[in-house]
Amino acid sequence: MADAEINQVPPSEETKAEGEETKGPSKSELKKRAKEAEKAKKAAEKAAKQAELEAQRAAAEDFATEFHGKLPLNQSQTRPRRPRVQIASLNPNMDGQTVLLRARVQTSRAQGNKMVFLNLRQRIDSVQALLTVTPEKVSKQMVKWAASLQDESIVLVEGVVKKSPEIIKSATVGDVELHLSQIHLIAGLEGRLPFTVEDAARPDTEIETNEEVQYKRVLLDTRLNNRVIDLRTQTNQAIFKLQHGIGHFFRDYLDAQGFIEIHSPKLQGAATESGASVFKVSYFKGSAFLAQSPQLAKQMAIAADFERVYEIGPVFRAEDSNTHRHMTEFIGLDLEMAIEEHYHEVMELLDSLFKHMFASLRETYKNEIDTVRRQFPADDFKWREGPEGTLRINFRQAVDFLVEDGVPREVLDDINTENEKRLGRIIKAKYDTDYFIIDKFPMELRPFYTMPDPEDPTVTNSYDFFMRGEEILSGAQRIHDPTLLAEKMRSKGVEPESMAFYVDAFKMGCPPHGGGGIGLERVLMLFLKLNNIRRASLFPRDPKRLEP
Repeated sequence: MADAEINQVPPSEETKAEGEETKGPSKSELKKRAKEAEKAKKAAEKAAKQAELEAQRAAAEDFATEFHGKLPLNQSQTRPRRPRVQIASLNPNMDGQTVLLRARVQTSRAQGNKMVFLNLRQRIDSVQALLTVTPEKVSKQMVKWAASLQDESIVLVEGVVKKSPEIIKSATVGDVELHLSQIHLIAGLEGRLPFTVEDAARPDTEIETNEEVQYKRVLLDTRLNNRVIDLRTQTNQAIFKLQHGIGHFFRDYLDAQGFIEIHSPKLQGAATESGASVFKVSYFKGSAFLAQSPQLAKQMAIAADFERVYEIGPVFRAEDSNTHRHMTEFIGLDLEMAIEEHYHEVMELLDSLFKHMFASLRETYKNEIDTVRRQFPADDFKWREGPEGTLRINFRQAVDFLVEDGVPREVLDDINTENEKRLGRIIKAKYDTDYFIIDKFPMELRPFYTMPDPEDPTVTNSYDFFMRGEEILSGAQRIHDPTLLAEKMRSKGVEPESMAFYVDAFKMGCPPHGGGGIGLERVLMLFLKLNNIRRASLFPRDPKRLEP
């Protein structure tokens, strides 16, 4: 009994109230709360009114409100047709002229509360702009507002061009600066930048050698995950102008040689090259394949008497290759042409095409090449010009070069990537060229439609072109005889019946022909020595990347 009394706990108020109805706040409590709410409301109203008065006072003091601020959303309300200029066109001869331009704010730097420097950027060009407090023209509030703009904001500015007393190194247009009289915000940012465009454009050498400043290194994956920001760098703007140039010069040269551009389907009923590297997709109640190349269509166009054709379009390869030079989707520059006497007619035309593209890039895009060089320093791309022409060797000679350099002959049935680069270094040392051709590849290394050599059936009438020791084109004379074609298909494990539409194209008569396929991004990567093909692709696709 004593133990029970010791262990007994007095009932709590909660226990006592168990079963009773819970009571709400009293009338006096409710009245008290209402008074507090009313008091808070009046305080908020007073604060808002005070803020409004302060804003009005500030506006009254700011005589330059019409010269700065955020513009209304552009919904094409008006079209005043005011002339605008490009930063690239600014020069000392324009000293004193008032200009209007749209640009991004790359960086800004306030000097006290009366001056702010802005670095304004358009694509690969930039200029320094200066905004200074000026009576009745530029107010302190205007300078403060301009200094608060986030990097990468898009602004519309008006100002006077002034010849700079000394070259401004932080801008590409360094012999003038812009003295601003108006600055308006067209589009701001709604979040933080993942990295600055300045950090993204900084050369690795500057990051590694500067001991005084610790710069941020922007990794390739970070760039690709935020590609829109990365593409704004002056380096990338230049890279993709050069990519455009390659396509343009490819078309320009072939049009002049009597070629016509075709557009072949990218959905196919059978694999072009080999089933192991093809993307299979559902196609209504059956299956289809994404085209590995326009190879079959090009040849069938020749059988249809088109004589000379080319195509620029996507190529798909389902190869799980995570290397510096492979992608699952890339842009192919393909051509095919009828042969009059010898397949070297094709090889020589391709050689002339490449030299036309190289020379045109060098002449037309010097500024862009220099821009890329600032971030990716490299030796200029070299090719042999004049009477000696492009270096050509056959496959056996290439193997001999490698054996002389210490590579065991037994591993050279095929020349792998490592040995391709090694061969490139050997040829650069021997012949001082980054560009060369290898002819006469073994039959076992080429697809079923490759024409065999007339004297040695183990060798083919085929060739590869190389830049800086890496393959950038593969081509050959094609088999145009349906009987020989069917025989070679079977020897490669392909049943002619599975591609009857293709074989039948040659049964009605087809001229001898040949061609080649070029990887656009690979040419660009190697010409500029970017070291990774993803830098040469707008939105690269590889086994691990399907976005953005």
